[in-house]
Amino acid sequence: MSRRGYLRGVSFYDEVMRELVLGIGGALFVANAWALVRRRADAREAAAGPTGGPSRRAAHGDDATDLAVAPLARTVTYMLIGLIVAVWALASIVTS
Repeated sequence: MSRRGYLRGVSFYDEVMRELVLGIGGALFVANAWALVRRRADAREAAAGPTGGPSRRAAHGDDATDLAVAPLARTVTYMLIGLIVAVWALASIVTS
C-alpha cells in the first residue's frame, strides 16, 4: 500500500467506473421499483378520467405517447437488470 492508502495496482479510473456502474444499476432498480409501487395509483387515476382539476399527468405534459400505467413485464425486467448490474459492480468493488 502506498502512503495514501490506495493499492498500487488499482487504477483511479477503474474504481470510479465501478462506482458509476454501481450507481446506475442501483438507480435503475430503485426507479423501476418506484414505478411498480406507483402502478396502482396511476391505474386508479387513469380509470377516473378527467375530474375537472389538473391531474398530476397533465401537469407534466401528458401526450399520446405516455402510458397510463407502467407495463409490469418491462418494469420487472428492468428491475432485474438493475439488480444484476448493481450486484456485479458491488462484487467487483469488494474483490478489487
